[in-house]
Amino acid sequence: MEWIIDNMPIISVVIGVALLLYLNMRLKLNSFIALLISAIFVGILNGMQLTEVLETIKSGFGSTLGSLALIIGFGAILGKLMVDSGAAQRIASTLLEKFGVKKVEWALIIIGAVFGISVFYEVAFMILAPLVISIAIEAKVPYLRLGITMVAATTLAHSIFPPQAGPTALVAAYGADMGMVYIFGIIVFIPAVIAAGIILPRLLRNLDHPVPELMEKPKEFTDEEMPRFGISLLIPLIPAIMITAATIMNLFIDEGTSLHEIVNFLGSAEVSLLLAVLIGIYVFGLRTGRNISQVMDTFGDALKGIALIIFIVGSGGAFKEVILEAGVGDYIANMMQNTSVSPLIMAWFITALIRIATGQGVVSAITAAGIVGPLIDTFDVSPVLMVLATAVGSNTITHVNDASFWLFKEYFGLTIKDTFKTWGLLLLTTSVVGLGVVLTLDLFI
Repeated sequence: MEWIIDNMPIISVVIGVALLLYLNMRLKLNSFIALLISAIFVGILNGMQLTEVLETIKSGFGSTLGSLALIIGFGAILGKLMVDSGAAQRIASTLLEKFGVKKVEWALIIIGAVFGISVFYEVAFMILAPLVISIAIEAKVPYLRLGITMVAATTLAHSIFPPQAGPTALVAAYGADMGMVYIFGIIVFIPAVIAAGIILPRLLRNLDHPVPELMEKPKEFTDEEMPRFGISLLIPLIPAIMITAATIMNLFIDEGTSLHEIVNFLGSAEVSLLLAVLIGIYVFGLRTGRNISQVMDTFGDALKGIALIIFIVGSGGAFKEVILEAGVGDYIANMMQNTSVSPLIMAWFITALIRIATGQGVVSAITAAGIVGPLIDTFDVSPVLMVLATAVGSNTITHVNDASFWLFKEYFGLTIKDTFKTWGLLLLTTSVVGLGVVLTLDLFI
């Protein structure tokens, strides 16, 4: 009995996830309700008061949607504007013309990496997903095959390259050289993204799913009807440009000044996306000859299409918050403190365990850095490689406690089983291959 009490944080997560899968897959209960029921169950198992469970769920639901609802909403609107105006078809047909069907995956890797470095993952996903679907329709290939390629590049770049929050914090925690993190990060990125984004989709079967209703083209556009390629690509890039510019400018301006306030306001994900949507309303709507009522119909259709997604993502945040409140991350950290394994493997393993248990990439990375950081001098290991080992660990397979899992599942209209097979496998592949490259580099550095 004492053993069960001591290990209840991890036991409750296992039982909670099993309950969620049973409710969703066996009883066919909607994910929104199944997540909330499982969150309540995990909280009670951990001895939380009923009112405390409720407050934790509300906190997790609210904090998740507070940061993601506007991003998902604006992203869906921008994507729908591009689909309905022919801009998505223009980008798709141009990339296919330049690269060909067999090489278009490489174009998606480059675009995914650029967005992964520049913006929050959810922003990148909501902008790139409709483009991937449009390219797949034009190329007559399953959209999930290209979706895996795009997501592999975006998530991995987001996890290992500054100025994203996770890798930036790791550079500081380990005292690594940021320039070397970029150089060796590219060496890690290339084989990992080839394995997950190019090889994995060719090995998977049954990727041919119906196109999500939200992303179905209203018609086949003629060349004259579609916006030009440059403007079609520039508008979805506006958030990436503004956020990156703000990051660079912050290096040269003082906090607390009016200029700092303005730069960070305009360079926020929400405001930059709002600006992109406003410009899109004109360029992809009014300038194409549609009136404001017609454009607002597109606006409304986009929000209707992702309303359930937003609630499910919020429920995923509530489930995650209960798990965090149960102390699962601290439990794993304490369990791993007295081990003599290589710090590179330990950093990856601790980060991966905490990411799987809590669904939190940045939290898992920083927790691992706090545990393993003091061992750098003892083992004489490169701080740069420590950053990369921890970063790829934070990009490992995630499941029902991760909001991004539900975003991928619901947007592409997949079952939980198919989401594990695609989202789960691509993340696991980037993480394991990335660790392999880091360990290989350690032989020479």
